[in-house]
Amino acid sequence: MNRVYLGLGTNMGDRLEYLQGACEILNKNEYINITKKSKIYETKAWGYTDQADFLNMCIEIETKVDTYELLEVCQEVEKKLNRERIIRWGPRTIDVDILFFNDIILDDENLSIPHPRISERAFVLIPLMDLNSKLKIKNATIDNYLNSLTCEEREQVKEFVGHEKEPI
Repeated sequence: MNRVYLGLGTNMGDRLEYLQGACEILNKNEYINITKKSKIYETKAWGYTDQADFLNMCIEIETKVDTYELLEVCQEVEKKLNRERIIRWGPRTIDVDILFFNDIILDDENLSIPHPRISERAFVLIPLMDLNSKLKIKNATIDNYLNSLTCEEREQVKEFVGHEKEPI
């Protein structure tokens, strides 16, 4: 069984509904089992900043599929939830990224594992800390990377509270 960490993000429409929908679609896949979910965090847009704030979370899954099959599953989730790729780092209904897949290191034109920009993104590192603070990138823990970010970068990631819906 493969242990995988996925990052989920959304900043269009009913953001909670998109996160919940992505989790439901993944859980319905007979080869995937969600084992842990992080808290949900609200963050300012990164890269292309002229857009609404994001909700982000990470999930830990166990799966029998390989890396490229999982990539197809993630892209299918995005398609089912009406993801359109118009502007790089632009608004999206849902984004489902493979962050870690066991201890695999992979970098080709279709897939990079670990995800290439984890170490720069507090909105990924903080929810990953909820799941497993011992994860490593290049022999350094994610906590080390998080501590290397500026206070401003870390403070832009706020736990999302006050919603009336059931927890995801």
